[in-house]
Amino acid sequence: METAIEVRDLVVQRGARTVLDGFSCAIPRGTVTGLLGPSGSGKTTLMRAIVGVQIIASGTVTVLGHPAGSTPLRSRIGYLTQAPSVYADLTVAENARYFASLYRLDAAAADAAVDAVGLTAARGQLVANLSGGQRSRASLACAIVSRPEVLILDEPTVGQDPVLRDELWDHFRRLAADGTTVLVSSHVMDEANRCDRLLLIRGGALIADDTPAAVKRAAGTDDLDQAFLTLIRRQEEVATA
Repeated sequence: METAIEVRDLVVQRGARTVLDGFSCAIPRGTVTGLLGPSGSGKTTLMRAIVGVQIIASGTVTVLGHPAGSTPLRSRIGYLTQAPSVYADLTVAENARYFASLYRLDAAAADAAVDAVGLTAARGQLVANLSGGQRSRASLACAIVSRPEVLILDEPTVGQDPVLRDELWDHFRRLAADGTTVLVSSHVMDEANRCDRLLLIRGGALIADDTPAAVKRAAGTDDLDQAFLTLIRRQEEVATA
């Protein structure tokens, strides 16, 4: 499959700490790739590097054939951060329409994005009056309004109820089926089974890059939680050998 995102020998440092150390991966176009790992493992740093807003020490990140963060990518990447990135003094619809206008899109495109994230009934509410989960969905609507070719989602389902989580994942799958490359981070292993491919990361190192089924086979278990633990222990054994 054609590669949408390629990371080669990426090194990111924060002070004396190396967050990512020689990290490499390739993400195919039109797939949903799950980025999983504990807090502090480097997931958000990797996503920021792909979007092009992270200072890197060395290595390369290429997105859709261009260096990450370069001008040709600005209208082709959608990015949902962990913290909601919408204007509290505007309504849900006004936020979506503002972001749509940045891409020269009309109100219909904005309204479709709001509907897609399950906020139709709240479209007229001020973001300041929304729950935390609703604010996250309002941010997601703004991230998808331009129908980006690459969609980077940092913990998009945190704080969402199970029904809405299921609906959001169905939407991610539909986006991928239409050709969008989706990279989504999560702490929730049951979501990992919904992905085409998994990147398991710990301590800034890639410990698995394969399909969910292959990851489980490699660990000798049908449970992804247990598979992740098994792979971590193997990594620790190699490091201390």
